[in-house]
Amino acid sequence: MSILRYTTPRGVTVTRARSRMPFRKGLDHLLRELDRRRGIYLSSGYEYPERYSRWDVASVNPPLEISGAGRELEFRPLNLRGQMLAEMFFHLLREHPHWESLELGAGALRGRLKPLPDLFPEEQRSKQPSFFSILRALVTEFRHPRDNRLALVGAFGYDLLFQFDPIRLRLPRPPGQKDLRLFLCDDICFMDRKKEIIERFQYDFDFEHLSTLGLPRTGEDIAPCPRSGPSEISSDHEPEEYMAKVERVREGMKRGDYYEVVLRQTFSAGFEGSAADLFRRIQKGSPSPYEFLLQFGDEQLAGASPEMFVRVEGRRVETCPISGTVRRTGDPLRDHDLIRELLNSPKEESELTMCTDVDRNDKSRVCKPGSVRVIGRRLIERYAGLFHTVDHVEGELDDGYDSLDAFLSHMWAVTVIGAPKKAAAQAIEDLEIDARGWYGGAVGMLSLNGDINTGILIRTVHLRDGLARYGAGATILYDSDPAAEERETRLKATGFFRSLEPQPAARSRARAPQPGRGLRVLLVDNDDCFIQTLANYVRQTGAEVTTYRAGFPLELLDEVKPDIVLISPGPGRPSDFGVPGVVRACAARGLPVFGVCLGLQGVVEAFGGELGVLPYPMHGKPSMVRHDGRGVFAGLPQDLKVGRYHSLYAIREKLPPVLEITAESEDGVIMGVRHRSLPVEAVQFHPESLLSQDGDHGLKMIENMVRHFRKVSSASGTASGSGGNG
Repeated sequence: MSILRYTTPRGVTVTRARSRMPFRKGLDHLLRELDRRRGIYLSSGYEYPERYSRWDVASVNPPLEISGAGRELEFRPLNLRGQMLAEMFFHLLREHPHWESLELGAGALRGRLKPLPDLFPEEQRSKQPSFFSILRALVTEFRHPRDNRLALVGAFGYDLLFQFDPIRLRLPRPPGQKDLRLFLCDDICFMDRKKEIIERFQYDFDFEHLSTLGLPRTGEDIAPCPRSGPSEISSDHEPEEYMAKVERVREGMKRGDYYEVVLRQTFSAGFEGSAADLFRRIQKGSPSPYEFLLQFGDEQLAGASPEMFVRVEGRRVETCPISGTVRRTGDPLRDHDLIRELLNSPKEESELTMCTDVDRNDKSRVCKPGSVRVIGRRLIERYAGLFHTVDHVEGELDDGYDSLDAFLSHMWAVTVIGAPKKAAAQAIEDLEIDARGWYGGAVGMLSLNGDINTGILIRTVHLRDGLARYGAGATILYDSDPAAEERETRLKATGFFRSLEPQPAARSRARAPQPGRGLRVLLVDNDDCFIQTLANYVRQTGAEVTTYRAGFPLELLDEVKPDIVLISPGPGRPSDFGVPGVVRACAARGLPVFGVCLGLQGVVEAFGGELGVLPYPMHGKPSMVRHDGRGVFAGLPQDLKVGRYHSLYAIREKLPPVLEITAESEDGVIMGVRHRSLPVEAVQFHPESLLSQDGDHGLKMIENMVRHFRKVSSASGTASGSGGNG
């Protein structure tokens, strides 16, 4: 046994005892304990080079549970040790500025978080009051360079998304629903199957007159729950109901409301028996990188998720978006043909492209400019019964951001919501039958050294009150066939049906010099899901970027004094976000404007043009465009591949005379405009998309834009870098 002892900044003495256990004994005895005691079992039954290895983590009788719903957060002791910890945490956390109230009493520590402010820069969204503010305070207090085993382990519910980015809620939330349940594990075992080692870590805490030393590591027994429904599996949708919802989503896509939406249906059956046995059947039937059994007492989560949510080690952030699925047949030759069909499917490629474009955007909010890169593209991963196509994306955290910022910026994975996330989340709220609860959230471990390892809460059985529930979703695109999407949800649920029966890319080149250094760019966010990638591209030019959501008072333009105003893409119509008014306000002030997608449409309307609706939406689709070789297109190939995400377009015959066409697609749609006398330029496509990355053309367009407007600003004496706008 070895002892590590350290003292936190506020004076908590942490003592860690580390010991070895016989490898042959394994951790099954701890798994079996979870039928009657609270605790966790995490496992990886899947190996993939440089991504996943096989390991197990188990902890029984944790002393403290952190749970929350809405803005209410509770630290609930589960034994005498937990009572000591709750009182310690009261002293450590009571001065945190994000509390509206915090009280210690009635056997628990309970607090309420302040509401989200009305206005703040988007770069600070993950720093606003939320449960994660408090988790960050604990990480800050207990972080130690030699200890990565003290951890909070559990589940993060879907509704946590609305602490980060609220929407209009329609569905009732069931009484007792939790958005967060984490155990502080003070007695935890780690098994490395490759090294054949099991290590046990036991912790004690001393703070002023409070101490856990000598207190027993006990917990109350959990009574089994009788079955509360028929054993036959049923769905909350008839097939025709689900298909009708798919059609409604497609109608929204035709209007340009969103690019993709993940719709869920839920299967359920009465259940009684051993949660540990159920988990073992799930493990055997669906070996996955994120296998878990969480025993909370009044509910259990047992699952095998194939998809990483967010993993952070040190400053490295990584994710592995999954989209695209075919069934395994057991015949290698037929499987080869199915994999080829999957890889050659434009619909499946568009689906994963959109997921990864959004994922890159999520990272760009918190990662260093230029560090976000795709290191694996449309890789085939093999799971029990299924093949998936997977991308592997990484980034490096920027200064001022931590792993919890990364976690928040990715909520939730586009593969379980859709895009743009806010619009897709609203569609889910409007169309699904009930609140998602745990489905689509995350499961895993937040080490108090700041590292995070989490999987997405899918392929998960939720046990509560004698009922087993299993959510399965399909990603709906405009290309989707409703019947095929409904079948896909049932295909994904086959593991649930069975379980209930008793049985590297090259690094981006360095870019110098930086044409945007010394310039201030105001980025207008029209509720878009690619804006952080756009901001990332602009920052790579050396420019300073500040982001505000659409709807800010126009006087902000005078306060910020930007050198360039960049108007983002977004769902819906330009008027929904006041884009034409922003363009006119900038024009009145002589501010250069660059619009992307919805930004182009807003420029057209601002000067008197009109928009039409494409007969077929172009979402996540590549196109070849021809351009005039000037402005943003300077020095680029005449035939340029770009990524499109739009349903609306500028009507050529209604284009105002003050605007000239700078680019158009192979199907004759206007892809770029420029004002004839004002510093205003816009493109209909997305320079930041994966589909615009050939030859770094998307980034070169942004560099061209910054370089062009710097010349305009310098000529008029307004560039902040030349002292005119400071």
